[in-house]
Amino acid sequence: EVQLVESGGGLVQPGGSLRLSCAASGFSFSRYAMSWVRQAPGTGRQGLVCLSSSGYDYADSAKGRFTMSIGDARDTVFLQLNRLKPEDTAVYYCATVIEGDYNDCLQSYEMETWGKGTLVTVSS
Repeated sequence: EVQLVESGGGLVQPGGSLRLSCAASGFSFSRYAMSWVRQAPGTGRQGLVCLSSSGYDYADSAKGRFTMSIGDARDTVFLQLNRLKPEDTAVYYCATVIEGDYNDCLQSYEMETWGKGTLVTVSS
């Protein structure tokens, strides 16, 4: 069974940083694309970055401030959030889809399996 568990969210002041983690089990990263998606209060889900066989693909909203990486054991992915703004306040999810079973892995509707999310609040 594919399982994803996010952690690392919390309250941070504007300009601060957080590192989110997503522990994955039940599948091989080599056969899946992984993405980070967020949902701000009252809005829809927004794809931020996707890692697939084609490499990393960042949404414009994530370029320059957010960085996705994969752990050495290849069972955890990370999202480094820098220079955070109040508008970055959201629940952040990791999600996955079988490699090749999508057209655009930045589109949240393409994702098949989701974690429960971790809340990031940016406020002074």
